[in-house]
Amino acid sequence: MFTRRNFLKTSALVTAGSLINPTSMFSQKNSVVAPGGSERMQLSFHDFEAQLRHPFAVSGYTRTTTPIVLTEIKYGGFTGYGEAAMPPYLGESQASVIAFLQRVNLNQFSNPFELEDILAYVDSITINNTAAKASVDIALHDLVGKLIGKPWHALWGYNATKVPVTTFTIGMGTEKEVREKTLETAPFKVLKIKLGMDEATDKKLINTVRSVTDKPIRVDANQGWKDKHYALKMIEWLSDKNVEFVEQPMPKHNLDDMAWLTEQSPLLTIADESCQRLEDITRLKGVFNGINIKLMKCTGMREANKMITLARACDLKLMVGCMTETSCAISAAAQFSPQMDYADLDGNLLISNDQFSGVKLVDGRIVLNNEPGIGVRKL
Repeated sequence: MFTRRNFLKTSALVTAGSLINPTSMFSQKNSVVAPGGSERMQLSFHDFEAQLRHPFAVSGYTRTTTPIVLTEIKYGGFTGYGEAAMPPYLGESQASVIAFLQRVNLNQFSNPFELEDILAYVDSITINNTAAKASVDIALHDLVGKLIGKPWHALWGYNATKVPVTTFTIGMGTEKEVREKTLETAPFKVLKIKLGMDEATDKKLINTVRSVTDKPIRVDANQGWKDKHYALKMIEWLSDKNVEFVEQPMPKHNLDDMAWLTEQSPLLTIADESCQRLEDITRLKGVFNGINIKLMKCTGMREANKMITLARACDLKLMVGCMTETSCAISAAAQFSPQMDYADLDGNLLISNDQFSGVKLVDGRIVLNNEPGIGVRKL
């Protein structure tokens, strides 16, 4: 039956298809078949261990590696690349991601352009597992962008020249380690400092950084300040240290105290752990001044783009963040970075064994390329 739903889906496919190069789409050389034919998408995946250049310390733990699962979706002679990066607090592991991906059946879909239907199905398989879901989402977006022959920032209509400067993250450590890390940040205009320990440690870290540079700082307390009055005291101390904002100063579920803190704070507050997915945004209006969108938290590019629209409607500032990731996930997040007020996309620069070549850092700013999809090539 011809319904309005079928009409809209067909129209969307025609619109997307109009951007595809007909020559490459149907040529024998590329072995590409028209979407909706007999070919099915093929999902594959394998584990990978990202090696950190320096031990990475935040409030609660220190690590030297990040477990990752890399995904591929093949269709029509093209391959889309995706990634699940899993720092400890996400609660996912390589085993849990692989177990999830083994349940994903893309054979039921013959048309990769049906992003909404495919990714709604992936999201419905189970609750949580957001990084695992993101690995499928990123690979599918990369595939579709390659089929169309355009990068996603262009498909969304975003101005690539409006990407904000990105931060470089300095974790906790000895004074010597912090000074050395700070001295390595020459290409960056803004630094991100991890706090959330005791008062003496936090202040010593800031003072150590300030002994080396006067660059603007963005502070991430990683839920480390448990009392609102103590948090306000720390923020007031930071306010004359050229600090732009404080990210997630208090525990993620303590929204009443967080709203009080935001009202009293001389610095902007940004939600990270308190803002995981689209459904979290409306309850954070008036609690924080802004939100940090991360692909590994929100299941990928599809939901991240929806979060942008809703956050703007709620008058919230926007930040794009990352885990320690390869250039695959960083380049995916960079596609919507022109819509952001702030960017923290240094995850690939923190590892020594990147598997991809993607977006580049130039003069402290991520520069988007014109490669189709998410803009990466496998090394």
